[in-house]
Amino acid sequence: MRIGTALPLLAALAVLGPAGAAAASIPAPRDVAYAGPLRIEVDARDIERRVFRVRESIPVARPGRLTLLYPKWLPGNHAPTGPVEALGGLLITAAGQRVSWKRDPLDMHAFHVEVPAGARQLELEFQFITPGPGEPGKRVATPALLSIQWEKALLYPAGHFARRLTVEPTLLLPAGWSYATALTTNRREGDRVFFAPTQLDQFVDSPLFAGPHFRQFVLDEGAAPVYLNVFADRASQLEARPEQIEAHRKLVREAVALFGSRQYRRYDFLLAASDTFTGIGLEHLQSSENGVDADYFTDWDGTAEVRDLLPHEFVHSWNGKYRRPADLWTPQFNVPMQNSLLWVYEGMTQFWGVVLAARSGLWSEAVTREALAFKAGVFALQRPGRAWRSLQDTTQQPIIAYQQPLSYTSWQRAVDYYDEGLLLWLSADARIRASSDGRRSLDDLARRFFGGKDGDPGPSTYTFEDLLAALQATEAADWRGILREQLDGVRGAIVDPETELAQTGWKLGWSAKPGAYFTSYEKAAKQTLLSFSLGLAVANDGGRVSGVVWDSPAFRAGVAPGMTIVAVDGIAYSTSLLKDTVAASAQRTAPIELLLRDGERFRTVRVEYRGGARYPVLERVEGRVDRLSALLKPRT
Repeated sequence: MRIGTALPLLAALAVLGPAGAAAASIPAPRDVAYAGPLRIEVDARDIERRVFRVRESIPVARPGRLTLLYPKWLPGNHAPTGPVEALGGLLITAAGQRVSWKRDPLDMHAFHVEVPAGARQLELEFQFITPGPGEPGKRVATPALLSIQWEKALLYPAGHFARRLTVEPTLLLPAGWSYATALTTNRREGDRVFFAPTQLDQFVDSPLFAGPHFRQFVLDEGAAPVYLNVFADRASQLEARPEQIEAHRKLVREAVALFGSRQYRRYDFLLAASDTFTGIGLEHLQSSENGVDADYFTDWDGTAEVRDLLPHEFVHSWNGKYRRPADLWTPQFNVPMQNSLLWVYEGMTQFWGVVLAARSGLWSEAVTREALAFKAGVFALQRPGRAWRSLQDTTQQPIIAYQQPLSYTSWQRAVDYYDEGLLLWLSADARIRASSDGRRSLDDLARRFFGGKDGDPGPSTYTFEDLLAALQATEAADWRGILREQLDGVRGAIVDPETELAQTGWKLGWSAKPGAYFTSYEKAAKQTLLSFSLGLAVANDGGRVSGVVWDSPAFRAGVAPGMTIVAVDGIAYSTSLLKDTVAASAQRTAPIELLLRDGERFRTVRVEYRGGARYPVLERVEGRVDRLSALLKPRT
């Protein structure tokens, strides 16, 4: 087909859509108020079947076409992840008569309705059907816990900014259950909760946790109070020692001291301590959703790996919700987002989450160094993919494949803007401290750039140029050149112990024994991690290889994810045997033999590795200023 003939035909197909169906236009959002409030009632009582039943009333001003949208581009996900496939049973009526609807053939999150003459409102009924055990997706409804992200139970009219739509929400809970949310409660009548009217954007930004086993801890009793709301599988898992809660209180004090403001009017940590509820960490302006293992409090030493989660999500109240990259702000939830500054939004938040975990006492300084060593070790040895894919390009990963598993993350790369971003900002802090002889640091940038006025929710948007100006005002340097080289370059490991870490006064080293952070990380991952030695990880389910580092000794021997290790040096596989064999490899000359099962086939591979057990640690550099300890020092 000649080009001149093809273009008109392709244009016609784009208009007609699949099977020649005409695609209706979807009104663009405008900064104008909608006709009246949306009234939404979510019935969450069917906890056994994990079905949330929704009733919604939408006022209409005139007959004709109305497009209803199911939220698609979800804040915090940075991607088009709205699970419209989980919506079921959509029924629309007006004045008791059924009204037909038609899904847009090009946008599956848009539903077109013809409002009949004389109608004053549309009545909607539908269900949000949540995943169960073993099913794909997040498990948000269990016999002891539920989470409601309101955007999952919502259709809203197209053509308006989210802030120009008002919502009047009501919730029906299982009998006797407690709940926590940043929404304002008007009243509770039995198990029916009536919330105050709120803007649609704030409604979506105010999720709810509920359950029969609940305990609330007051972390800040000031004018802008902060609460830790804990839900658990069993009441015994709510038992927290005073020093554990004090560390969470100190987190609030340290964060406010860092940023110098409280833009929230009230803040609620929503924390699910559960082995059945899916883990989560999701930010909101006045709350955060956090999911940890059931033994978060009861095995405090064994859960070190996750104790920077709450600091991370709390920092997002300033970095991400109050101050937001301009290309991540959208007028409503069906306008595409852009992620160019996720290395600030998430990378700097990751940095401050680690720092505040240390300053608050949620982590000891020793555990913090172990965590930083682990992250530095990953990018020193386990990211050969930096040779082809830049850090900047990884900010597109949520849109490319949100949370999808990859066979070789070390080569393909995924959301490296988190921890590689952390190391970028660790280097920037050390650079500022060195240049200013310790008089200034990234703390100064945090207050200047992310601090605001108390009670001002924003969002206040920013660009890369705004960030450069704030960095330059903090400490003069060629910040554009420094950052663009780290963001856009393709090279080897980002961490060079003689350059990037050296200004902190520490360098990357190796130990034959794992520390508390690594042990906790292994426990949470449910894997045996030999990624710094053999270059592989083995799931705790009988020897299944869960990960292989690209071009590592295991990779070069022919080991691939999904295979099963049957024997090590001719002896039946066990975790302890494999670890002992790796530890003893420095004293042997022969390669390590692994008998592998790959589907129905068995084969033996020989892994050429003689380096012994290797776990990353930070070691002091003699004669250099210890700027890392200065960074981690508490401010209150």
